[in-house]
Amino acid sequence: MVSGTANTGLNERAQQLLKVLVERYIREGEPLGSRTLSRDSGMELSPASIRNVMADLEEFGFIAAPHTSAGRVPTVKGYRFFVDSLLTVKPLAQQEVRLIRQQLDVDEADPQALLASASSMLSAVTHMAGVVTLPRRGHVAWRHIEFLPLSDNRVLAILVINEGEVQNRVLHLDRRYEPAALQQISNYLNAHFAGKDIQAARAALLEELRRTRESMNELMAAAIRMAEKAAEGRDRDQGRRYVMAGETNLMEWAELSDVEKLRRLFDAFNQRREILHLLDKCAAAEGVQIFIGEESGYQVLDECSVVTAPYKVGDEVVGVLGVIGPTRMAYERVIPLVDLTARLLGAALKPRK
Repeated sequence: MVSGTANTGLNERAQQLLKVLVERYIREGEPLGSRTLSRDSGMELSPASIRNVMADLEEFGFIAAPHTSAGRVPTVKGYRFFVDSLLTVKPLAQQEVRLIRQQLDVDEADPQALLASASSMLSAVTHMAGVVTLPRRGHVAWRHIEFLPLSDNRVLAILVINEGEVQNRVLHLDRRYEPAALQQISNYLNAHFAGKDIQAARAALLEELRRTRESMNELMAAAIRMAEKAAEGRDRDQGRRYVMAGETNLMEWAELSDVEKLRRLFDAFNQRREILHLLDKCAAAEGVQIFIGEESGYQVLDECSVVTAPYKVGDEVVGVLGVIGPTRMAYERVIPLVDLTARLLGAALKPRK
């Protein structure tokens, strides 16, 4: 049995062999046997001694045999110990740094284009999937609202926010309103709420509806209900969008190439809920976050790793970006790439004076 260091149960010899095994497996994707480790470790140990250490590593759950008589591969526990304790993060090549700066350091660039550029760049450099959530804005000002009648008790709400951004939403109502009534509703709302922060306006709408429910006439009550629906829909959509690039790159990795696995993974990308929930957790954390295999909490990502970092505009975290790929990813390269991209994207999104 290997004598323990810290709480890992691994002495320095075992840690060195685990490091060699993980690095070699990441590069080549093939299970490693004792003879290969004996040759690559640089340690004067016989294959028999190597086998004893590998048996200990397997007993502790750091490596496993994918099938009978095979070599060994890292487990999630092995990857986690490697990333936390054995990994040497490599500085990015100057050529890669210049590429990232060129992609993101653009004056007067369209924010949407910057996000798409960041996700595409992450994908192209890593040959995995790059993802960037859309910025959450701290202050969103209500400028104007209009309602247009549609068929079957439906109304199109046109909400203008900030400096001309338009949000459209179809509202399903319990009755039909004539165009003149909808115009009255628009006039009332614009007179009372134009220029206010949309969150504050929504809170005021709900409070007014609660406070004056009995005395308010039907038209004004409808106005508040409609505006609250439009504002609530806008908030929900704003928090549930991201830009992703390079999903098909994942098909090139042998461990992810099973058709059924890919179908489930692409379904998760399309449905977005699980991916967004994971990214939302990262927004509350400092620096680079790494989820390896089942650490994400989502079965569809059990054979993937997700490396993320929040990006800031000024001192405020407004979004998250990252890379999704197999657990056998080059962490020493992906981690600094994600970190630098997050910092440069935040700087590029900062308003120019």
